[in-house]
Amino acid sequence: FLALSLLRGLVFLAAAAVDRWPAAVGAVLLQLLVLGLAWWGTRVEPFRLQVTHLDLADRGRPGAGRIRIVQLSDLHIERLTRRERGLPELVRGLGPDLILLPGDFLNTSYNRDPEAAAGLGALLGELDAPLGMYAVWGTAHVDYPDVLRPVLQAAGVEVLEDRAVGLSPDGSAGGNEELGNSASSALWLMGVTPTWAPDEDAERVRTLLAAAPPGAFSLLLYHLPDLMPAAAALGVDAYLAGHTHGGQWRVPGFGALVTSSRYGKRYEAGLYQEGRTRLYVSRGLGMEGFGTPRARLFCRPEVVVLDLHGAGVPGEERGG
Repeated sequence: FLALSLLRGLVFLAAAAVDRWPAAVGAVLLQLLVLGLAWWGTRVEPFRLQVTHLDLADRGRPGAGRIRIVQLSDLHIERLTRRERGLPELVRGLGPDLILLPGDFLNTSYNRDPEAAAGLGALLGELDAPLGMYAVWGTAHVDYPDVLRPVLQAAGVEVLEDRAVGLSPDGSAGGNEELGNSASSALWLMGVTPTWAPDEDAERVRTLLAAAPPGAFSLLLYHLPDLMPAAAALGVDAYLAGHTHGGQWRVPGFGALVTSSRYGKRYEAGLYQEGRTRLYVSRGLGMEGFGTPRARLFCRPEVVVLDLHGAGVPGEERGG
């Protein structure tokens, strides 16, 4: 809000220097427009949660049943607001079998704040799913494992640190040895911690994928969308990411202004497919920290629901 107010001040000074009625009227209108955007971006849009539904059809295994996955990305908790307080009821109403959290749990400027960590624990403690809750770490300067690990453990969230777990619609779970060849209908969930060395991270994905049970549907959970070329080359079935916030500030007709991805706008938000690999990049729920305005413009916070099932149509996005 202060940053946008500074912009309004510059506009006012420029108009005052011109000393003409049309310029003064234009300056007033522009001031009102910027003030309206500031109000909308800080007080309204950050709390207008959107539920996005995806059907990911596992066409090769028509008897695989269905697993409903809810993805909650980039929480960036500072203090619990009405957005977070309403989240557990919303998630329960979606009926998830599995909840996935792709990192960035506390805001950058609150990542060692005890009250923020307590708020995160209270929020996660109200969530539950029959097949469990799994997470990966986000960016290293945001997620501090020494702070977050006890909070997540207490809430029943299992962090996948460069490892995989097999899950099945019947509720069975375990590693490759436990599921064995009976896991033809299983979901092979792989979690990799980002190191900012994409080649090394891609090699860890290769190792985890090689251990998948025969016929399992492979799903990669990785905070950034930057492994998409490698994931597609390896033949990963699905890939869930966040990190970009969808740009957080978007311009109609152009999209994200900034994504913090090495690929720029290539994977800024939404559903992408390369080869057999389908990637969904969530706009997330929270906002950037430090001195950045806590605002969203044309970029609503997002809860993602994925129905992974057998026979059906290819991946399809439906806004809600």
